[in-house]
Amino acid sequence: MSEERMTGAQMVIRALLDQGVDAVFGYPGGAVLPIYDEIFKQNQLRHFLVRHEQGAVHSAEGYARSTGKVGVVLVTSGPGATNAVTGLTDALMDSIPIICLTGQVPTHLIGNDAFQEADTTGITRPCTKHNYLIKSADDVGRIMHEAFYVARSGRPGPVVIDIPKDVQFNTGTYVGPDQVRHRSYRPQVEPSDGTIERAVEMMAEAKRPIFYVGGGVINSGPRASEALTRLVRATGFPCTQTLMGLGAFPASDPQSVGMLGMHGMYEANLAMHHCDLLINIGARFDDRVTGRLDAFAPNSRKIHVDIDPSSINKNVRVDLGIIGDAGTVVEAMLARWKETRSVAEQKALKTWWQQIDEWRGRDCLRYKPSDTIIKPQYALERLHALTKDREQVYITTEVGQHQMWAAQFLKFEKPNRWMTSGGLGTMGYGLPAAIGVQVAHPDALVVDVAGEASILMNIQELSTAVQYKLPVKVFILNNQWMGMVRQWQELQHGSRYSESYTASLPDFIKLAEAFGLVGLRADHPSQVDDVIREMIETDRPVVVDMRVDQTENCFPMIPSGAAHNEMLLSLEDRIATPTSEEGMVLV
Repeated sequence: MSEERMTGAQMVIRALLDQGVDAVFGYPGGAVLPIYDEIFKQNQLRHFLVRHEQGAVHSAEGYARSTGKVGVVLVTSGPGATNAVTGLTDALMDSIPIICLTGQVPTHLIGNDAFQEADTTGITRPCTKHNYLIKSADDVGRIMHEAFYVARSGRPGPVVIDIPKDVQFNTGTYVGPDQVRHRSYRPQVEPSDGTIERAVEMMAEAKRPIFYVGGGVINSGPRASEALTRLVRATGFPCTQTLMGLGAFPASDPQSVGMLGMHGMYEANLAMHHCDLLINIGARFDDRVTGRLDAFAPNSRKIHVDIDPSSINKNVRVDLGIIGDAGTVVEAMLARWKETRSVAEQKALKTWWQQIDEWRGRDCLRYKPSDTIIKPQYALERLHALTKDREQVYITTEVGQHQMWAAQFLKFEKPNRWMTSGGLGTMGYGLPAAIGVQVAHPDALVVDVAGEASILMNIQELSTAVQYKLPVKVFILNNQWMGMVRQWQELQHGSRYSESYTASLPDFIKLAEAFGLVGLRADHPSQVDDVIREMIETDRPVVVDMRVDQTENCFPMIPSGAAHNEMLLSLEDRIATPTSEEGMVLV
């Protein structure tokens, strides 16, 4: 590609197109008007005007997570950039590839407290994978292409590019992506010699093994999930997934023991506690998964596969660390397992499965049904039943009890169908994320499972959905409480409900109609199916106000600071496997 002369703003648009970008989520302001002027002059790049910069980043996250591509954000300087910080931190915690373009005051005014000036690179340094401040128009093309490489390579993450206004106006030489190669960043993709052989040997020796799968498998791409499924079936081992890993292994597969962690399945958590080999692929031993570290999988050997070297031995000491791309490593494990004709000890594995099936028999998600009041679990069971046969269904969530119930009751057979804020737990994530998903998949059913408190955090994005005719569905489990806060107050604070009840909620039907959406409501279990069907069949954006039981709590639950075998199945019932291993069938 020959070098071309153009303005910095023109280079930004050219670089985005050269990187295959087709959608940008943003909000204009004085410091980015040259870029917006270039957007106006072309028709290839679609821009989606959000109503708040946080919403722009979450929309880009939804787009990125549902496609595997890099999401792109464009915001102005000062408050535009600072409003994006929550979304950037969310993307960093959950390893989502984002490019956030921020405007900046002209270079000669930087440091002078100019109007709408902020130290964007300083502010965002802790919440991005990398960031840049461009000082010359000649650097725009190189930095743009380098940023895309950084965002999507290795452990993905958000990258900020801060562009002063004079740089956008100035003329420079554009270089294309084929001319740019990062000088030093070379993530290790292939596993080191000998590590795969040792892992397979440990797997063949195990009597109580379990695969522990995280979002790194999904980030690696569809082939990683496909290879993982083949490996799990070839070994016969159980497989549990983190909140971020749901869909990496089919939920309906008999070898899936469901989600683990604070609100994970009884059988998954006890299998983790009692395993003798834990094979972690693409997860970071998050505290919501491990519980009390000194009691985490106390009698197991541990293998950890991660593309981020800093994650190995960061939270949990492991016996074998394998640095590499999850898909590449899993494919190598499968090839080695078949090549050596490895077979787990069948008698021990059968006994292990018998124990897991006994734990499954506890039916940890059971709840007391009602003929008069809508249980939130029932609403989600019906949502799953009425959508599971559709080809394209994508679920986003806000954060709270509804998020955990969605993870428990909505079953995911494929990767990239589940978008939730895991590491940061960002209320207000789900609606803008759903908008990004709908932009990427215009013909799909996209449902944001929400709580009435979380949805109000970014409710303004309903206007975005209407403007662009994006038929997202907002499925509110309305219990009038900040449900998870209330649940913790019951468990740990003597039921002193300090500021967790919302005394003046809007009428969500009227609110939806005011924005130009369709509003639906269910007050009784008999109405649930009809409301869900109408929601699905409506080709416009819909808000559903599902009035659910105000007192229902989300179980199972591992209390903060407890171990996996110290789960609560209800407020009254403390379920624990004694440390003496009583009731545990040992092999």
